[in-house]
Amino acid sequence: MVSPTMNTIGSTVLSPKVAAFSSRGPSPVYPDLLKPDIAAPGVSILAAVENSYIFLSGTSMACPHVSGVVALLKAVHPDWSPAAIKSAIVTTASVTDGFGLAVEADGVPRKIADPFDYGGGQILPTRAADPGLVYDIDSKDYLDYLNCTLGVSDTCKVTKPLYFLNLPSIVIPELKTSLTVWRTVTNVGEVEVVYRADIRAPPGVDMTVEPPVLEFNAIQKVRSFVVRFVARQRVQGDYRFGSLTWLDGGRHLVRIPIAVRVVIQDLYSDTS
Repeated sequence: MVSPTMNTIGSTVLSPKVAAFSSRGPSPVYPDLLKPDIAAPGVSILAAVENSYIFLSGTSMACPHVSGVVALLKAVHPDWSPAAIKSAIVTTASVTDGFGLAVEADGVPRKIADPFDYGGGQILPTRAADPGLVYDIDSKDYLDYLNCTLGVSDTCKVTKPLYFLNLPSIVIPELKTSLTVWRTVTNVGEVEVVYRADIRAPPGVDMTVEPPVLEFNAIQKVRSFVVRFVARQRVQGDYRFGSLTWLDGGRHLVRIPIAVRVVIQDLYSDTS
């Protein structure tokens, strides 16, 4: 039996929730980059159309929300690079709804959302303004990787996979035995602060971080660390998800999503 239709507003609404039409990962072209990066409101958004307003839904409605947040962050932090702004948005996003439950993703079937549904999570502008740490990237690093991915051999200087970019996420599409990647974070919060790693390893994968504690001061504002992944189950599998969060014991939780797929051999059905 189907219950009578009713309208529900306020705190009883189960939100946010990833819409069925929302773009999903992994990227078929660049599987070692996490896509999407972030989720934002995009369903029944009051939008201006010509001389009137109508409710619209789609990623074209979510994009202006993110663009507005980027503009606000640039106004608050005019010295931040595009990469720093992206990092602040991704690492402070929420992966729980208003009731503290895991965000759901609509579709067939409905399921608990994962990084291929929402990237870092639901965008939180206020938290993004004070992220604590950022994963920054020099623009020349982008260009080096871009030239290589486009096949411009005479200007290609980097041959490493894209998951070695200093992004606020880690995606390893083919973990056969073990792999070590590294990341660098810049302190943009309190000058004297200590962060400790909270590791949530993907199922079937051992994950370690070294060093597990990062100390910052007026001189040491940038710290690097390595993340090592070891396949514990030698099974041709699907993607499994985890996270790495740096905690300062206060208001900062700097979280990056992680996706790893353990493989034994490359199969056409897996890579096509």
